[in-house]
Amino acid sequence: MNDVIVMKAASGTRIQGVMAAIADRIAARSLAPGARLPSVRSFAKTMQVSVSTVVEAYERLAAEGVIRSRPGSGFYVCGPLAPLSLSEIAPRLERDVDPLWISRQSLEVDDGVLKPGCGWLPPSWMPEEALRRAMRSLARNGGSGILTNYGTPLGLPPLRQLLARRMGEHGITASPDQVMLMESGTQAIDLLCRFLLEPGDTVLVDDPCYFNFHALLRAHRTNIVGVPFTPTGPDIELFAQALERYKPRLYITNSAVHNPTGAALSPVTAHRLLKLADASNLIIIEDDIFADFEHMPAPRLAAYDGLDRVIHIGSFSKTLSASVRCGFIAARQDWIDSLVDLKIATNFSGGQLGAELLFAALKDGGYRKHIEALRVRLAKAMSETISRLEAIGITPWLKPQAGMFLWCRLPEGLNATGIARACLAEGIILAPGNAFSQRDTASNFLRFNVAQSTDARIFDVLAASMRRLGSG
Repeated sequence: MNDVIVMKAASGTRIQGVMAAIADRIAARSLAPGARLPSVRSFAKTMQVSVSTVVEAYERLAAEGVIRSRPGSGFYVCGPLAPLSLSEIAPRLERDVDPLWISRQSLEVDDGVLKPGCGWLPPSWMPEEALRRAMRSLARNGGSGILTNYGTPLGLPPLRQLLARRMGEHGITASPDQVMLMESGTQAIDLLCRFLLEPGDTVLVDDPCYFNFHALLRAHRTNIVGVPFTPTGPDIELFAQALERYKPRLYITNSAVHNPTGAALSPVTAHRLLKLADASNLIIIEDDIFADFEHMPAPRLAAYDGLDRVIHIGSFSKTLSASVRCGFIAARQDWIDSLVDLKIATNFSGGQLGAELLFAALKDGGYRKHIEALRVRLAKAMSETISRLEAIGITPWLKPQAGMFLWCRLPEGLNATGIARACLAEGIILAPGNAFSQRDTASNFLRFNVAQSTDARIFDVLAASMRRLGSG
């Protein structure tokens, strides 16, 4: 027992070693619920650490609710023990490959699982040092209330000014008062759906489109209509037919780096789309969270429209940090005023700490260097992933000019959902096409995240699964 304890203490801090030793004893039931822990002095001797180290470890375990203190008596194991979760005693129960399947699989596994189907960059690709600098700067120089106070409903003024200038680089004219900070791009869309929609309203989406659009719109009990997507944007003729037939209230899209296809909106399609929207009183939400991946900016609907009927949203979870939750909405002034009221009603205020941290990171010159290096790295990963996929018979729908997504077609006769389930059993999470398709027309497609596709095992397992299922 002592050898195990000493080894654990060496693998982390001594305090963590003490905590791990107690946790192991509780898990092994050698310390049952209600049992008294060894005295501080005796356990310090056992662990070969100082008394103060054991005191701190016990205090932390008490703070976590693992043990509790009885003044004058010592520390005791809390009880009863929580039951084991299903994941500890049996494999995960099967669930349909619905719009949330990919997110649930990707978010709920540990770092040892390969995730070419997920929608974010690996942690090692993110600018952690820039975030550390920003956090140190806030700790040293942050004003009163940054760590403890509510933010204003619109959000941090200097960050909104910076975001307005950044949008100006894409031709979008917006004053800082037309920009409202949110916790994320998803929260921004959710708030806009609350503001614009009633249950039963019809919303147009691209087919395929980001699967969470489907999940969010279903949560708002809307009627979702998919319009086939082309390499230059939505099919305009079919878009016009959908407007005439369904009288939609809203259209949600990515106009720059499209998810999942990697395509970009063309100027011609953008102009025709806005003419149709104007004639039918259609409102458009333009989700631009991949803006910083672009080498050459694509057209923005908000730039052509002047933020009249187009609402522009963004966030930095894909390029800076998924933990620093900060996004934004840019819209016409009268809508922003109403959205502020709705934000207070549903979220009360904004995350001031996240906004301050984001502002500090964005104004640091290191972020621009990070983005420039990231574009080069993604381009290399894109080329390598395409070559590896083509070698096993999987072909890109198009070869994107920017971003991290590849929309790929499987060989004839193979079903993406079956392939995804087979690869999941081997510890690889894929993104099957019908999760992105409202009309279920993408059963032979997979979306690949090239930044998460650098491990050769992905392609070995994928090829083996394709051979097995193709011969079945």
